[in-house]
Formats: sequence, structure tokens, C-alpha cells
Amino acid sequence: MVAALSLLPAGRRNGFAHGGPSAAVTDDRLSGAGGTAPAPDRPGPRPTGRTGERGADTGESRPHAAPGRGAGRGTPRERLRAWAELLRVSALFSVPGDALAGAAAVGRRPGRGTASAIGASLCLYEAGMALNDWADRDEDAVDRPHRPIPSGRISPAAALGAAGVLTAAGLALAARAGRPALTVATGLAATVWAYDLHLKHTKAGPAAMAAARSLDLLLGATATAEGAAPGAGTPGGGRLSDNVAGVTAAATAAAVPTPGTLTASLPALPAALVLGAHTYGVTAVSRHEAQGGSTGVPLAVLATTTALAAAVLGGGERSRRATDRKAVPQPGGTPGQDLFGRGILGRGLPGRATDPLRLLVIGLTGAYLRTAGPPLLHAALNPSPPLTQRAVGGGIRAMIPLQAALAARAGSPVTGFAVMGLVPLARSLARKVSLT
Repeated sequence: MVAALSLLPAGRRNGFAHGGPSAAVTDDRLSGAGGTAPAPDRPGPRPTGRTGERGADTGESRPHAAPGRGAGRGTPRERLRAWAELLRVSALFSVPGDALAGAAAVGRRPGRGTASAIGASLCLYEAGMALNDWADRDEDAVDRPHRPIPSGRISPAAALGAAGVLTAAGLALAARAGRPALTVATGLAATVWAYDLHLKHTKAGPAAMAAARSLDLLLGATATAEGAAPGAGTPGGGRLSDNVAGVTAAATAAAVPTPGTLTASLPALPAALVLGAHTYGVTAVSRHEAQGGSTGVPLAVLATTTALAAAVLGGGERSRRATDRKAVPQPGGTPGQDLFGRGILGRGLPGRATDPLRLLVIGLTGAYLRTAGPPLLHAALNPSPPLTQRAVGGGIRAMIPLQAALAARAGSPVTGFAVMGLVPLARSLARKVSLT
């Protein structure tokens, strides 16, 4: 995806001043968030020349910008690097677990519908990244002059075009999983665009991002359940022309939910709410990552993270789910179950203390706390921009063990292990491309 986008024309330098004065880097070795790339979004040493003058910045303060090289004239590797930074490809590994956790929540093995949902989620996530930098290009010119757009390595038009193409691709992939999945994906795309274009700088910003993550998990649940239903398929029969027609028709009727959409995804709603609450906290912290200065927000999010871990450990799933992987839980349910056919959160994990599934859920939840907790604590103790950015990066990476814990809690240990397999890949790529 990034290689294809790197072939797009990057455009001309946009005229923003870059290479301005920057603060000294605070030592963040105690952040506990190793594996996050340090630059280009984190300021380096003060430049020796005049602001905006070519060649004034040292290689350390602009490690990924090509001095004296206009946008669109870099090597293919430089253009690929610019697109990787714009799309924040190191954060991509936090996306597939949404659909996989959603599939586990409805008691299905991942199938073709799940694969379509993962593809749609990846495209819509990257569309949001490109649109985010396009919308923030003026602000980044002051706070983050090394980002691809203000540094001139990618033009605003190219970033906006990529966002549009990726959104269309995401909706087309969702259409292959059926109209209910496309309806959910349309709501997800609308939320992403509304957040980037307007809601981001309002009090509703964190809630919008939380809704987007929750919808992403519900997309996986809906696509998996719909794909396993008899007669399920693409809106128009699988051909490209049929899919395009299906996208158009369903997008037009997106305001009216397709019958069965909510029914198919209801069992996944508790997991979606947990993931959405975590996303709300990460987004709240990210609003201070450029200037820092917030102590209360990281502390509040740390408390929320602990509460979410307790909720995961308190909301176990009966082992019968593992014996009948083809049975979709239905709302209403039996005594001792809540509206969504699941164990009530306060009842605790089922089974003996040595039950393997119970131990797996505890271990995955511990990994979630270990990934998100220490960076938040360090950001609260020293609310500098570098440590705040580390806390955001830790929160993004913590989504992977959280997704794995939710899948295992739903009775899908194999899915939980598969999701955790993304951790080494995410950590390796985060050393090369910043998560924030």
C-alpha cells in the first residue's frame, strides 16, 4: 500500500517555514515504551542557522528531510519513507485485532468476511492518517515541521487524494462482506472524516475516536457473522461492477440500518465498548503530545486503563463457547447472563485458578497493563512532549494485547495468540517509523 502511494507525485514545496527553533529533548529513557522511533516528530538540537534558511538545520534536527531537495525530486526510497511517515505504518498492526476480536465475540472462526473486514479497516485507518495530516498541515508547520507535508516531501493535494482513494477502497472491501458490513463501514468512514475535519479540536474529539474503534470491532463481528450466514455474499454477486453498484446503493441507504446488522453485532458490543474506552483515553492524552504540560490527563487515563483491565478479568465467557464454535450467541439469553448473552462483568473469570484459558486471559491482560501503564505514569510525573508522545505510542501498542485478551475471554485462545503474534512486528517497525 505504501509502495503504491509512494509512486504518486509528491508535489511542490508548500511554502511553510521549516527548521525553526526547537526545545531540547528531555531524557525519556525511563518511559518504559522502548521501540518507539524518536524522530522526526520529536524535536532535536537547536539549529545553528537562521529559521527557514536552507541548510540551517543539522542532520539530527531533520533526520528524514533531504536538505536542498525539493518535494517530488527525492529518490524512490525517500518518497517511500515519506509515505510511511504520513500513514504511520507502524500503527497498522493495532488494526487487524479489532476484526479478529469481533469475530471471537460472535462465536465464529475468522473467515472470508473477517478478511474483508480487516482489509477495509486497514484502508480506512490509513485514510484517517492521511486526512489527519492534511487537516493539520498549518498546525504541523509550527509544532511539527518535520512531518511529510510541512517539510514539503508530500503535497497537501497528494495526501488528500490518498485519503479519498483509501476510503473508497475500504468501503469496496467491506461491500464484499455484505450490506450489513458495508453499513457499519460507512458509519466508520463518516466518523473518521468528521473527526479529522472538525471534531478533533472539539470536546467531542476523544469520543469520536472511541466510536471509530468500537465501530471497527463491530465491523469485524458483523462481517464474520454475515459471511457465515446462509446465502451471504457480496451485494451484487462478486463482480467489480456489482460491488461498485452495491457500494453506491448501500451508502445511499446508510442512514437506515439493514435488518440484522445490529442483531449480528450485538454480542460484540461489550468488547467494542472496552476497546472504545481505551481509545478515548489514548486520544485524550494525544491532545497534549505536541506541547505537553498535562499531569491530570495521564493519571486519569492510567486509572481508566486499570479499570478496563479489571473489567476484562471480570467478564469471562463460559467454556461452552469453545465446544460449539458455530453457535452465534443470541441476546435475551439464559439466567445469569446479561442482555448480550455474555457473563456479567462482575462475576469473574470461570473455571479453576489453573484453568489454561483463565491463565491466558490473565496473562494477556497483564501484558496490556504493562504496555500502557508505565508510559502513562512517566508522562504524569514529567509531562514533557517526548514522554507524552511515548504514552500515546504505548497506548496504541497496548491495543494489541487488549484485543488478544478480549478474544481469549470470548473463548478463542488461538485468535488471542494470533493477535499477540503482531506485537514483535509492531515493535520492530515502531523503531523505524514513529507511532505518533
